[in-house]
Amino acid sequence: MVEHERTGPLDLITWGISRITMWLPVFIVSIIFFEVLLRYVFQSPTLWVNETSLWVAGAVYMTAGLYSMQQRSHIRIFILYDLTPMWMRRLFDILSTICVCIFAFAVIWGSFDDAVTKFMTWERFGTKFDPPIPATLYPLILITMFLLAIQAISNLIYDWNTDQGERQYVEDLDDLLEEVGADHLDARPAGEANDHPDIENTDTKK
Repeated sequence: MVEHERTGPLDLITWGISRITMWLPVFIVSIIFFEVLLRYVFQSPTLWVNETSLWVAGAVYMTAGLYSMQQRSHIRIFILYDLTPMWMRRLFDILSTICVCIFAFAVIWGSFDDAVTKFMTWERFGTKFDPPIPATLYPLILITMFLLAIQAISNLIYDWNTDQGERQYVEDLDDLLEEVGADHLDARPAGEANDHPDIENTDTKK
């Protein structure tokens, strides 16, 4: 995948977060492998691997959406976006940005007091290992929602005069395949057409 270029000051923050979180799945797999080894080979399971993997995976899950927003890799419905004129695409972009901001505002407004309480009391998970998962993940949700809304606005400002649809890429790919196919047919040996009557008939019709 080719990474989308930086288009605003917030992208540096998003990239910085993503460069850290991209290694966290490796960390999760490593500690789970460590747990399996201790549990089934040495008969000495740990108390911290399960909660730690949930803790880290929750952070990865939330921050991945922020990076997807910056990369414009969220899902678009092809028939509704790419086949419409530019002015309607801009309308779709505005509506989607408004929806993202409304959702982020609703989450922050509804969970702010609860997140502050959990953080100030350093609420823990309630297990024997007892990590502070609620005290850390709840505030992280609010921070991620805020950055997500700002990132959506930043994308809208930069992409206003830029066509972000995929139709042009599809047309370029069709042209490329057509050129490659034509070159391939022209490069066939003289007697090869007899082995492929369908191709020969196609050439004859042309």
